[in-house]
Amino acid sequence: MKLAVICVGKIKEDYLQKGIEDCIKVLRKNHSIEVIELPDEKTPDGASEKEEEKIKAIEGEKILSKIKEDDYVIALCIEGTLATDEEWKKRVKRAGEKRCVFVIGGSLGLYSNVVKRANDKMSFSRMTFPHQLMRYMLLEEMSQLL
Repeated sequence: MKLAVICVGKIKEDYLQKGIEDCIKVLRKNHSIEVIELPDEKTPDGASEKEEEKIKAIEGEKILSKIKEDDYVIALCIEGTLATDEEWKKRVKRAGEKRCVFVIGGSLGLYSNVVKRANDKMSFSRMTFPHQLMRYMLLEEMSQLL
């Protein structure tokens, strides 16, 4: 299976970086995987809703530029559906021979056009997690189930 994770923002914490590297090693034993890390846009303190939407749009366009026309895209977002491990695995396998691309937005979330492009929307929880932690959680889940 061809896998990709497109994510906004750098991993700053060493323990998360180590965990992510370990998961990628496990995944590479059976799958092709790439992690595409895009720079996040700085959000000024006290940014208005309009400013935040502009930042999400800029990040969203960066994300969309990395998605190929025939990719099977799964957006990780709070409005996505929850799944058990088995349901999650079945949903990922829907990609078939296509590259299965997971998308994690920045601290403000995903731009609406990215969510619209997605073939599926998944959520790990109704709670919001930091996007750096979400990257680790996703890769851990992938390394255990795929």
